[in-house]
Amino acid sequence: MFLTRLECTECGRACSADRLRRLCDACGLPLAAAYDLDRVRRAVARDDLRRRPRGQWRFAEVLPLADPAQAVTLGEGDTPLLDAPRLGAALGLRRLLVKDESLNPTGSFKARGMSAAVSMAKALGARALAAPSAGNAGGALAAYGARAGLPVTLAMPRDVPRSNRLEAEACGATVNLIDGTIADCGRWIGERAEREGWFDLSTLKEPYRVEGKKIMGYELAEALGWRLPDVILYPTGGGTGLVGMAKAFRELDALGWLEPGSPRPRFVAVQASGCAPIVDALASGADRARAPARPSTVAAGLRVPGPIGDRWMLRDIRASGGTAVAVDDESLIAGALELGRLEGIFACPEGGALVAALRGLAASGWVRPEETVVLFNTGTGLKYPEAFA
Repeated sequence: MFLTRLECTECGRACSADRLRRLCDACGLPLAAAYDLDRVRRAVARDDLRRRPRGQWRFAEVLPLADPAQAVTLGEGDTPLLDAPRLGAALGLRRLLVKDESLNPTGSFKARGMSAAVSMAKALGARALAAPSAGNAGGALAAYGARAGLPVTLAMPRDVPRSNRLEAEACGATVNLIDGTIADCGRWIGERAEREGWFDLSTLKEPYRVEGKKIMGYELAEALGWRLPDVILYPTGGGTGLVGMAKAFRELDALGWLEPGSPRPRFVAVQASGCAPIVDALASGADRARAPARPSTVAAGLRVPGPIGDRWMLRDIRASGGTAVAVDDESLIAGALELGRLEGIFACPEGGALVAALRGLAASGWVRPEETVVLFNTGTGLKYPEAFA
């Protein structure tokens, strides 16, 4: 096992990783997994990965489970990195790529995080699992909980996309519909978790969902010949994938796996104009995000008014030289349809938001024509019939 400890992302306090943990005991903020990367470097070479069975768990040395044979998996990971030449030409870009996470089990990138988190929860003795979800995370937790043989309780906003609720129920989860946003759902779970014996897998309120998500960064580097792109656009609600990839790039650097001269990507966090706390915080120079009074967007995964990882996200975006962009609902739906029409990728509304954001960044010169740009489509549009209708 190469996992050595957990560290608070805010105060740096370290604690052991030998039992179920959620947030830092000292400051109540997210914990992150730390590995003995010197041992990893001696144990495995980057070229060894190609000879392993495909999937997320081939990167076992930088994942937290002691025995990868015990992973709770549905075959997540190794999603395609697709050229998007027609969309690139429409935006004036020479090399535009789409990392299509819709081909994960359960149809979204949430499968990655839930595989890692449910695997660790089961290994450390959890008997029942729970989480709030605005959509795809709930379906993924239900599926991986079923795979693990652990009961799952979800709290979802009453207006959650119907397909997400049906998916969760089909996989055996108990779904509670709550009036309000994912923040209200989080409070509902938090008030009941200890009493009911549930282990709460809320975004960044436990340390391992981010470990599954970070493998997107490892896969991206491998697919590009162990180089990184110039710009990454990422739809940002809770932000687990964004901070996960930034963590992956730091680990890749420490492992010496990146080719000399590889760029360090600028992160662009893309949000909906009806719920854009990270955009507002960056614009004002704040180190915390302020929740909007009435968060609203058809992109369910972007309706996260008060992300607990706000400080972590803001630090990683600023350190990368990146930015954040908000787009309205009409533009993000148009972006998803444009991606489908030009490249045959039926993206979720969150993925469509990236197209709208990139158009503005390219027009302004913030993204230059010769740069390599990657869009992360985080899920399939098939789960959003109400939004596209």
